[in-house]
Parts: sequence; structure tokens; C-alpha cells
Amino acid sequence: MITLVWSSMFIKAVKKVIKKRPELIAEIDKTLNILEIDPFNPFLKTHKLKGRLIECWSCSIEYNYRIVFEIHKSDKQNNIEILLLTIGTHDEVY
Repeated sequence: MITLVWSSMFIKAVKKVIKKRPELIAEIDKTLNILEIDPFNPFLKTHKLKGRLIECWSCSIEYNYRIVFEIHKSDKQNNIEILLLTIGTHDEVY
């Protein structure tokens, strides 16, 4: 089972993105739903990051918007937690 965990930084970033681009609400919701089912679905273009974000992964919402997250495996019952860290444009999150 996969659980999405929203960090406080992610919540603030989502509010900022929605204020700036309210038309992305449906795309963000769709992306999060897919991420919760299969974080490596080809639609998401999920990829491992490098440098200061080496422990993180990123997936695409649309051409220029990304979600940065960490994947944590739980020892109990093979559960996976996806910690949502931030959301924004390519330049904002990297």
C-alpha cells in the first residue's frame, strides 16, 4: 500500500501554485492520484534527482511543473510512504 504524506512545505507550495495557476488544480489532483497508485507510471516521468536532492525523486505535472518527493519503505507489511516535499516550476524546485 502506498500512502502520500503532505509536508508543510508542500502544502504551502501547492497553495502558491494554485493561486498563480488555478487551472492546474485538476492536473495536480490527477498526478497525485497516479502517484499514489504507481509512482513509476510512465505518464509521470518519474526520475531520481542528483546533487543536493540526491535522496529525492521528481515527477511531472505538466511540461514545466514538477513534484519533488522522497520514497520511504516501511518495514511493516511492505507499506510505502511518499513524502511530498515541494511543487513548482522546474526552476523553482531544482
